[in-house]
Amino acid sequence: MIVDENLPPAMAKSLAALFVAEHQIIHLRERFGPSVTDVEWMTALNHEGGWVVISGDKRISRNKAEQAVFRASRLIAFIFAPGLQKAPLLKKMERLMVMWPKMEQQVGLVTGGAMFEIQVKGDRLKSI
Repeated sequence: MIVDENLPPAMAKSLAALFVAEHQIIHLRERFGPSVTDVEWMTALNHEGGWVVISGDKRISRNKAEQAVFRASRLIAFIFAPGLQKAPLLKKMERLMVMWPKMEQQVGLVTGGAMFEIQVKGDRLKSI
């Protein structure tokens, strides 16, 4: 699992510590450095396979070039809703913990190129 650069490295470190026996979780900068483009990291992770993305960048679902690369990939993304992106880190972590079981379940049900929004309230993932 990779946490994108629109979210703090502390989030990736916290999740990695919490799920150490279950998942490999790293921050995008740790893996690719600070200047990698979205298309570059999506392409690289697609070639490896098995990656899930936690993102604060809904632009992936709107930018035509990024969306085309992502939709053609084997990646699965969980993207914070705009209201959550503006929320404090603790609120984001709270929503991740509430949604984590559903996220894990969803990963087992879909193929790559799927994107889901983590909403501010509720317990459902919205397909985007």
